[in-house]
Amino acid sequence: MSVNRWTDERLDGLRQRGDPLADELVKNLFQQGQVGTANALMKQLLRNDQLVPDTLPELLREYLVATASLPSWADPELLHQGEALFCRYGPQSVVSLFCGALPASYAAAHGVQVIHLTARLATDPFRRIVETAQMLVDVMSPGGLAPGGNGIRSAQKVRLMHAAVRHLILESGKWNPEWGHPINQEDLAGTLVDFSYAVVTGLEKLGCTMSAQEQEAYLHSWKVVGHVLGLDPAVLPEDMADCAALAERIQRRHFRASTEGQELTRALIQLAEHVTPGDLFDGMAASLMRHILGDDISEMLKVPPADWTRHLIGPLALMGWASDELGDRSSAVAKLSAVFGRKLLEGLLWMNRGAERPPFRIPPTLRESWHVEGQ
Repeated sequence: MSVNRWTDERLDGLRQRGDPLADELVKNLFQQGQVGTANALMKQLLRNDQLVPDTLPELLREYLVATASLPSWADPELLHQGEALFCRYGPQSVVSLFCGALPASYAAAHGVQVIHLTARLATDPFRRIVETAQMLVDVMSPGGLAPGGNGIRSAQKVRLMHAAVRHLILESGKWNPEWGHPINQEDLAGTLVDFSYAVVTGLEKLGCTMSAQEQEAYLHSWKVVGHVLGLDPAVLPEDMADCAALAERIQRRHFRASTEGQELTRALIQLAEHVTPGDLFDGMAASLMRHILGDDISEMLKVPPADWTRHLIGPLALMGWASDELGDRSSAVAKLSAVFGRKLLEGLLWMNRGAERPPFRIPPTLRESWHVEGQ
């Protein structure tokens, strides 16, 4: 494996490619049922927790069957190890997602345009964030990638939503070709980097310890998810070193300040503060973003300055931790990230998403092991 295989020429080509299988399905649904069928499809995908095959068009049922199988190279033992790592650090993984992976994706000035142009985000900026956290839990929970598992169904729905968004955006006339194809293969590869490599590196910065084998297993799980999401096999990173090289190249190519990325980062911080109790953790999301992303990317996104004294001492003192621990910021961050992650998860569980939308869900076994309370 060569860490230099992610050349600009290769990635430029990937920016012009979508997902032929899902794109053809959505195109046919539009042609056969016109707008009504397409809208019904989106409502099914966005409002229902499960896709019920016998209530859907034949083309859609065929798609669900065709895309439900795992690739031949999927390793059950590695999937189990990836799940075990998530079980151990679930709350911290959510913090890494909220304060590292998601804002990093907003720093990609071209890729973020799709999110910003999607109408449903403009009316409810929290919706995609919650759905993204739900996919993380669905995929990495025990059995999530087993036949019929929540992770497979979640990835299938996301793949169809991507195809529908591509179609609608291209038809809208608002898309700038200089951004590449909407939700193209390079941006999908970047999404895979965010959920795997970026979450793992975020966990390390939060004080979580993992072996190299565990990190590779976690990446393997997300490579399987990438397969279900419609990534071309040639786009999947070979290992963590290859994934790191891809992350570095994407950052060099696309990370820059944009109004859209800054708006979405503000919405992410607002959601974190909205769902955590009282004002105890206000400012914590921004401080942890600074800690995980570093100042350069944080400045691109206009993340508020970190005030570690205020945002560490207050919560730690209230929770009764010894004052001498405050001198070791790394230890304090490790402990506080676990508590903050639990509070985020509890807030998502209690969050009212509307009568037509399913509540955020966490399997009972994980809620018990993470000590997460909620309805």
